[in-house]
Amino acid sequence: MMKETQQILTEIATVTREIEDNYPELMKYLNETRSTLPEGSNASATLNKEDLENYLSQLKELVSKYKKEH
Repeated sequence: MMKETQQILTEIATVTREIEDNYPELMKYLNETRSTLPEGSNASATLNKEDLENYLSQLKELVSKYKKEH
């Protein structure tokens, strides 16, 4: 079952906050993971749940890899 968009956005905010608070050295990678999302300046660009789920997955993977390595 796919998550609702609002739930995904909440999880993205939570993981981003965790990175900001606990792993500030990873902040430089957030722009790279955001590049997987469509450009916001493009009026026709829309974020679908799959895009958001992929972004959330990348954020979680970033934190997970960092925890394992440090």
